[in-house]
Amino acid sequence: MTIRDAAEADLPAIIEIYNAATATRASTALFEPVSVEERLPWFRRHSPDAFPLWVAEIEGEIAGWLSFHQFIRRPAYRGAAEISIYVHEKFRRRGIGRTLLEKAIADAPRLKTRALLGYVLGHNEASLALFEQAGFERWGRLPRLARFENAERDLVILGRHLA
Repeated sequence: MTIRDAAEADLPAIIEIYNAATATRASTALFEPVSVEERLPWFRRHSPDAFPLWVAEIEGEIAGWLSFHQFIRRPAYRGAAEISIYVHEKFRRRGIGRTLLEKAIADAPRLKTRALLGYVLGHNEASLALFEQAGFERWGRLPRLARFENAERDLVILGRHLA
């Protein structure tokens, strides 16, 4: 597996993975698939030196990705970043999410990031376990905040302070 900065040519594969997650109602709060065109501005806001977007590549195929996002755009929160991780269904349970998360933790000092946060839907046990195994703690829970058809779901905020 190779982890590298995403290129614009990777965006269709990134969107494919994201849209597959959208359909499950377990990983994202969107209901409808997104297009490459509408996600292009999101892609271009990432920077290898501040808020990177990485892809995990296996034998020439994008197996997963991790993105950094600015937490809150106020000076006191500088150094905090939200991260999102998505893994292609056929590559799950192979340590890709863990490897991407470990890289995020290891690269945080270079990125001048002092705290990482993840927002995870409360019924997504696999993602909660992934973050907790990497030393993240549950910093908050917003009960029944997300509504999917006839189900209400909690949003769990996980965080980890970094040296």
